[in-house]
Amino acid sequence: MIKKITAQQLYNKLSKINFANNKGCITFTLANVSVKINTTDTVGITLQAWVKQFMVDKNIFFIEPANTQEFPDFYLNDIERNRHMLEIKAFNYNATPAFDIANFESYCESVKNKPFRLDADYLIFGYTMETNGDITIKKIWLKKIWEIAGTSQLYPLKTQVKRGMIYNIRPNSEFKYDKSSPFSNKSQFLKAIYDTLCMYKKSSVANEWKATLISNYKKYYNNTLVF
Repeated sequence: MIKKITAQQLYNKLSKINFANNKGCITFTLANVSVKINTTDTVGITLQAWVKQFMVDKNIFFIEPANTQEFPDFYLNDIERNRHMLEIKAFNYNATPAFDIANFESYCESVKNKPFRLDADYLIFGYTMETNGDITIKKIWLKKIWEIAGTSQLYPLKTQVKRGMIYNIRPNSEFKYDKSSPFSNKSQFLKAIYDTLCMYKKSSVANEWKATLISNYKKYYNNTLVF
C-alpha cells in the first residue's frame, strides 16, 4: 500500500540507515564495458535518483514535476501542491558546502508569486568519495532554506557572483557543524534578499518585489508577512 509521509518522516527513515557500513558507487555500462566513476560531478543527481528509488521500494508516495528541471525535485502529496515540497542537495563533506541552493533571479521571481515555496524542505547529503570511487554518506540534514542560506561580505545574502553578476544562492557553513544559521527565520532571510536586490539592482525593483510577495503571501496564508 502506498503511504503518504512528510519530509520529516522520510528523513527519520533515512536516518536509521547505517550509511557508514553501506558504501555506494556510480557505474556506467555500455556495450558490455563498465566503468566506475571516481569524480564527484554526478553524485548529487545520483543521490536524487537513489532517494526516488528508496521511496519506490518503501511504497512512499511522491510526484515529480513534469519538467525535471523545475522546482521542487519531489512533491510528497498529490493534492496540496503548495506544501510537502522536497529538494535534494549534496556536497563533499571534506569541503565547505558549495552547492547551488537555487538560481537567484529565478528564486526571487518564483517566491514572490508563489510564497509557499519558502516552506520547501531541503534534504542534504554530506558525502565523501574515495579515489576508487566508493561513496560514503557521512551525514544527512533536513533544513528550510533560511537555515542553509548565508551572508557574505559582498551582499547580505551569500551568492555566487561572476564578473559582477549574481548567479546562484549559496549555503552557509554553519549547518554542517549543527550551528545556528545567520537567519533565525524566513523574515530575516527575505530581508537579506530584499537588501541584496537594493544593492544589486535598485530600490524600486526591490520594493516592487517585496510588495508583490507580501500581497501574495497574504492571499495564500491570510497572514501578514513582515520583513
